Amino acid sequence: MAIRPSTRPADPAALWAAVRAAGGIDAFVNAQLVANGYAVERRESDGMSPRQIKQYKASLKAEAAERRRLAADAWTAYKATHIVHLGEGVYFNDADDFDRFDLPDPDARLAENACPRLDDPQALADALGLTVPTLRWLTYHREAATGLHYRRFTIPKRSGGERAIWAPLPTLKAAQRWILREIVEHLPVHGAAHGFVPGRGIVSNARPHTGARLLVNVDLKDFFPSVTLRRVKGVFRKAGYREQVATLLALLCTEAPREIVPHDGTDYFVALGPRCLPQGAPTSPALTNTLCQRLDRRLSGLARQRGWRYTRYADDLSFSLPPGTKGDGNVGTLLGAIRAICEAEGFALNPKKTRVCRPGGRQQITGLITNGDGPPRAPRALRRQLRAALHHLDTGQPLREGETLARLAGYAAFIHQTHPAEGADLLARLAEHAKAAP
Repeated sequence: MAIRPSTRPADPAALWAAVRAAGGIDAFVNAQLVANGYAVERRESDGMSPRQIKQYKASLKAEAAERRRLAADAWTAYKATHIVHLGEGVYFNDADDFDRFDLPDPDARLAENACPRLDDPQALADALGLTVPTLRWLTYHREAATGLHYRRFTIPKRSGGERAIWAPLPTLKAAQRWILREIVEHLPVHGAAHGFVPGRGIVSNARPHTGARLLVNVDLKDFFPSVTLRRVKGVFRKAGYREQVATLLALLCTEAPREIVPHDGTDYFVALGPRCLPQGAPTSPALTNTLCQRLDRRLSGLARQRGWRYTRYADDLSFSLPPGTKGDGNVGTLLGAIRAICEAEGFALNPKKTRVCRPGGRQQITGLITNGDGPPRAPRALRRQLRAALHHLDTGQPLREGETLARLAGYAAFIHQTHPAEGADLLARLAEHAKAAP
């Protein structure tokens, strides 16, 4: 039989479709060997002439070479259309269709949440505008990596020290923004949550506590690091996504906390713990809101039962007694119950940031003053500081140490939320100085 060139599709997806249609890699390879004249009928070599034996061996060798090439092409097509493996410690099986953690009717849950249906990794890659190999590249986990999909920098904390920010690089950031817009922002959030929720913010968070008889502020310790890959994956499973897609979505939204370790002239990013929500990813705040639904529900119930009011802005929890309430509301008992609920929900309190604001003292929530009958407002001292800085700029004097135009603009935007006219004037004046800056 004359051997003719193999006619395999050049497109990996088309090639894998042909493999599947043939019934698998082995069946595809055998069919291609026959179709292209490489298949050799096995027979005894007794009675063959030396020339026939040489030709027989050459045919077997050509068949074996073509078999290896066909199998390699099929495996390449498989890797181009399947995830295969996601690194150390990450379970993934391309063959999984369902497991015991699937919801009874996941498609109905997706429709209820107005989330897109994503049946498999290819569907997710298509939705993100990526290839499957690129999706695998973005989600692959390494305990020690020479490169990451994040850029690390630090910003100063209000309490002193520096906060590490891990900002995703463009490809991953685009994927996270799609997940935020198309999935996470559609998931239910408790009414007590005000941080990073459309239509809510620091003002709506502080407003229920104005004029409080007593105010208690509590901070959750290591908030984002407490939300691990397993918990994020649970959010997507509960939303209606199956094992494979939920795993990939969770990996796209998490990264291990890492330390930079130089070795032999190369910097290694070494994982210090399990993957968790990075501070700097656009998906992190909104994921905590939907994950904290039960925490918010339990704390709201606790507050209501004891005559308190409750709101949460990210990791800041605020409780207040309404005006006119007598007594101290059993603050010690309340704090003990709050701690027990938070620990049961996988969070820990930061005792250094627990504040009890009693009558006569300044009451402040997410930077806003809530004393008295008026609405929440920016502190008077901050407003004076900003006007003084602008006076320095107007008169050609240097700014104080640590003050920059960008930071002053942030203060002005903060003031604008509670004092719109004053904030707009401050922002406009700062914009003029920014234009004139060299």
